[in-house]
Amino acid sequence: MMAKPAATAEQAEVLETHAPAPAGPVKKLGGPAIWFDERIGLAKLGKASLRKVFPDHWSFLLGEIALYSFIVLLLTGLFLTIWFKPSMGEVEYHGSYQLMRGLAMSQAFESTLQISFDVRGGMLVRQIHHWAAILFMAAMTAHMLRVFFTGAFRKPRELNWLIGVGLLSLGMIAGMTGYSLPDDLLSGTGLRFTDGAIRAVPIVGTWVEFFIFDGEFPGDAIIARFYMAHILLLPAILLGLIAAHMALVVYHKHTQFPGPGRTEKNVVGYPLFPVYAAKAGGFFFIVFGVLILMGATMSINQVWLYGPYNPAQVTAGSQPDWYMGWVEGAVRIMPGWESHWGPTTWSWNVFVPFAILMGIFYTALGIWPFVESWLTGDKRPHHILDRPRNAPTRTALGVAGMTFYGLLWAGGGNDILATQFSLSLNSVTWFLRFAVFVGPVIAFLVTKRMCLSLQRADRERVLHGSESGILVRSQIGGYSEPHVPISVDEAFTLTQHRQYTPLEATPTEDEHGVKLKGPGTVSGLRAKLSAWYSGYDVAKPTAAQIAESHHHGDEDTPALPH
Repeated sequence: MMAKPAATAEQAEVLETHAPAPAGPVKKLGGPAIWFDERIGLAKLGKASLRKVFPDHWSFLLGEIALYSFIVLLLTGLFLTIWFKPSMGEVEYHGSYQLMRGLAMSQAFESTLQISFDVRGGMLVRQIHHWAAILFMAAMTAHMLRVFFTGAFRKPRELNWLIGVGLLSLGMIAGMTGYSLPDDLLSGTGLRFTDGAIRAVPIVGTWVEFFIFDGEFPGDAIIARFYMAHILLLPAILLGLIAAHMALVVYHKHTQFPGPGRTEKNVVGYPLFPVYAAKAGGFFFIVFGVLILMGATMSINQVWLYGPYNPAQVTAGSQPDWYMGWVEGAVRIMPGWESHWGPTTWSWNVFVPFAILMGIFYTALGIWPFVESWLTGDKRPHHILDRPRNAPTRTALGVAGMTFYGLLWAGGGNDILATQFSLSLNSVTWFLRFAVFVGPVIAFLVTKRMCLSLQRADRERVLHGSESGILVRSQIGGYSEPHVPISVDEAFTLTQHRQYTPLEATPTEDEHGVKLKGPGTVSGLRAKLSAWYSGYDVAKPTAAQIAESHHHGDEDTPALPH
């Protein structure tokens, strides 16, 4: 046999390059992970995402509660869709609930009773779903209030604020369609209210009503249409908006409260993995567990007590879910104003509180970031949050809005207030008619003065230190309380915020009488509004004042007893 020739250097290099990798322990997840990494760069993408830093503060959990409530809504809603029948076809009930046997009702109401009494776990899932919807709206509302009062809506997060406003409005619509599906007497009363509000829209109201209800109220198609919107259209839009909201939070980086080491260019906190992921995962199960506990122990939406919907009946003391109560309150306390122009009747008593008030509310929320930027002239990006006291006018406006909302909410239960407290229904209504105008003004003035007082307290604390709580008597019989200097970190936290100088009006015409326009011009009206918005802030101490205060009265300050 002839010996094989030795491989050349080039052949040896090729053989070495294509030689099989040494055998090692096979990992179950290694193969798929490597497969995805070779095609989409999973490792590089995951490294950047998983090491994203998020700050740690309890108020940031409000948005997480809203997200987790929505997930619970999807899970429980999927369970309920298996048995629910979205039909208004009339049937005779022969189910387990004996008090309604033989009663005519829609298939939607019959299937709701079946889920409640005949499906294993159906009652629990129904109540978890309803509580999750209420918590979803409550968490979104609280989250948006936190964003508003801390100024987290400012540049570059205006778009995310608009998404939040859209989520809030769609959440209300999803809730309204959801509690209308059982077709019980309570939800039917709310649907009747919605029908009247739509019909009150001038000129086009009747046509819109016929389009939605496929004829006159109640028709025979509204449950099926609401069902389609509730389980398909609205969840899809909500999922898209939530995904966009979360993506912008990651892209812009999370805002953080002021403190040592925190600047507009960094984030102080924990990475997404493993710290924040573990916390968020555990918190999801806490929210889910609390909702299960509420669904198991707190009865809600007991449709069998109301009975099937009958257009000729109204549930006594009926109230909508809390997030719709302010609209009903506005309708209840609105005077019965109507106008008759030609063949058309303009029902201002319904159109104004329903369409105009809601339009003003959502429009004001949407444009506020741009209005505040216009008032202050501030175009800089903001990643450090405001303490509410350092934005007194904004805080006062927020509290005034909350007061207005709360009074309208009380108006939605004016009959309950009258019966429970033995008051006249007319007296309650007339009181609320004036209170919705006077109450927000009082709330604004009180809140702004409180914020300015807190600003003065912060200034005194920085310049003179904190109170020691010890009274010292001097040799001549006088009493004084020595102050203890605060730490550098606390002084930084109390003085790091930016203060705005009110804008000054600029000339509106040049020397030739030509009107000046452009981003640098400030009209007289804008200057007055700017002075109203930020002209009363208490000036924070300067570095020179702080340095001088550290040496002020050192000779006269008595030593503290040990």
